[in-house]
Amino acid sequence: MAEKDTMRDAIVDAAVAIGARTSWEAVRLYDVAAELDISLEDIRSYFREKEDLVDAWFDRADGVMLKQAEAADFIELVPQQRIHCLIMAWLDALAAQRKVTRQMILAKMEPGHIHIQVPAVMRISRTVQWIREAAQRDATFLRRALEESVLTTIYLMTFFFWMRDESPGSSHTRRFLDRNLSLAMWVGQAVYGEEKPSATRTPPHQIYLPAHVPTKEPIPK
Repeated sequence: MAEKDTMRDAIVDAAVAIGARTSWEAVRLYDVAAELDISLEDIRSYFREKEDLVDAWFDRADGVMLKQAEAADFIELVPQQRIHCLIMAWLDALAAQRKVTRQMILAKMEPGHIHIQVPAVMRISRTVQWIREAAQRDATFLRRALEESVLTTIYLMTFFFWMRDESPGSSHTRRFLDRNLSLAMWVGQAVYGEEKPSATRTPPHQIYLPAHVPTKEPIPK
């Protein structure tokens, strides 16, 4: 199993590396095979098509995000801080390849790619569900549906903001996310009696910066 996971990761890393040198649009699976000295059939045993590599890239970010939730002090954070940390951990996992990640997303948005866009919507929903689970959100029925809608909107807004953010440590994105989560939490408190963020608390982007620990050396943009 470990050998299989290693080869799977190597294929994803090679594809992203090629995308960093050229563009994601220019990545071809036969080039990935040549770079790793394997066959296309070897790649097909792990991935059915190039688009599956994108899912694997974002699955990797999901894993990093869930590891963040295992930190000993995570559960001590208020809901806004938990969600802030999780979303930033997800983004930080992709930060070394921001340009390629942006190109992956833009490719999914091209007109006529309905077969790609529908699974992409499901992919977003899956990550949002993992955020809710890791943040230990327990709303049900209508309240859950509304919370999911708001969280999905904030997650997507932050993702698109982050894709163009060149500030050190994505500091502008952290503040953008903090502002939007604060607004959502205040509205939730007003409507449902959700826990109010304490005015004396330090903002989450200042007290709990998720650490990005890349498994590979960053590939230059």
